[in-house]
Amino acid sequence: MPQRPEGPGPRWGLIAIPVLWIVAVSVVDVLAPPDIHLGPLLVAAPAITPSFGGPRTVGVVAALAVAAQTFIGVIRDPDDLLSANHEAQIIALMLVGVSLVVFCVVRERRAKELSQVRHVSEAAQRVVLPPLPGKLGPLRASARYLAAEAEARIGGDLYAAARTASGTRLIVGDVRGKGLTAVSDAALLLGAFRAAAHREAGLDELVAYLDRSVCWDLMEPGETGRLGETFITATIMDIPDQNGPVRMISCGHPPPIVLRDGRPTTMHVEHPAPPLGLGDLALPRYEVDSFPFEPGDLLLLYTDGVTEARDATGAFYPLTDRVTGWSERDPDAFLHRLRSDLLHYVGGQLNDDAAPGCPLRRTRTAAQAGTRTARGRGITPARTSPRQPAGPRRRAPARCLRPRP
Repeated sequence: MPQRPEGPGPRWGLIAIPVLWIVAVSVVDVLAPPDIHLGPLLVAAPAITPSFGGPRTVGVVAALAVAAQTFIGVIRDPDDLLSANHEAQIIALMLVGVSLVVFCVVRERRAKELSQVRHVSEAAQRVVLPPLPGKLGPLRASARYLAAEAEARIGGDLYAAARTASGTRLIVGDVRGKGLTAVSDAALLLGAFRAAAHREAGLDELVAYLDRSVCWDLMEPGETGRLGETFITATIMDIPDQNGPVRMISCGHPPPIVLRDGRPTTMHVEHPAPPLGLGDLALPRYEVDSFPFEPGDLLLLYTDGVTEARDATGAFYPLTDRVTGWSERDPDAFLHRLRSDLLHYVGGQLNDDAAPGCPLRRTRTAAQAGTRTARGRGITPARTSPRQPAGPRRRAPARCLRPRP
């Protein structure tokens, strides 16, 4: 939909275009031979005005066009004042002008409704998917979201963080489907994560709780046929404040990437788990993997909307190849470059929801940063004595990943 320029300068400059057109057509028509009539060209003036003007501007230009056509008729036929041909042209101009004014009124009403919908969508995103704090203990974080549906601000991709007594817990996930239909499922998982991230003692227990929450809440009472129809891929991490390995469980989600001195390394898991929501079918035993994350490293989390983005030839976005050699140390700067590069690669429009990156950088150890636990700003403090896990599940030992370049 055309947008009117802001400010009086550009608007008045654009209004001069149809006005000059009316003057030019009127002068040429008056000076032209009697058998040549250029009056119908006046309709172009009110026709182009809606591209930058509102109903009042269109009405004024249409009135000028009708006045100019009347002036031409009087000058060219002084004896009969107005011929039948000029009367028909004047009536046609009046009908076109009224139609354009009505169109502009309807357009502005719809633009106002669209603006209200955008505000509601942005407010819903801030509730369902609030932005990550810039500081998570010794970590520096950034995150952004790109929805595939037109005019949408939220979709099926999700991310969240929670502070604990010893570190930070993170989740990045992708709901089956895209756009607004996946928002409720994403909100469900985020709510379960925020409620349990500081209560579950082990990472495997937290993932088991999230899987049960998805299985229970995504199925209507009495339904059994929908089991397995809805699932959520996710990566859940536990990043300690002290220098130590990152503990991770990947539930069918793309592996994270660690950049060290501009060289990316993909951290493939040795014991992948099924997506959340399929636990009742697979009965998994969640095993924790780990990988090193040193000060100065940048940890990049993302969704398949990034790696499955295609260019005009149908080639997938080569994430590791594109980020090789990038020297941005600040997560915000790195994410801005990644987002711009991704949109440029696909030509400006994604076919799937995408969290184009959730980069985190470890800046210093907890001993250097202090032992304060962040409160507020959407970060959940940890309990000092977590409750005992329920059920026969046993906490699995962490296994160290061997990075694959």
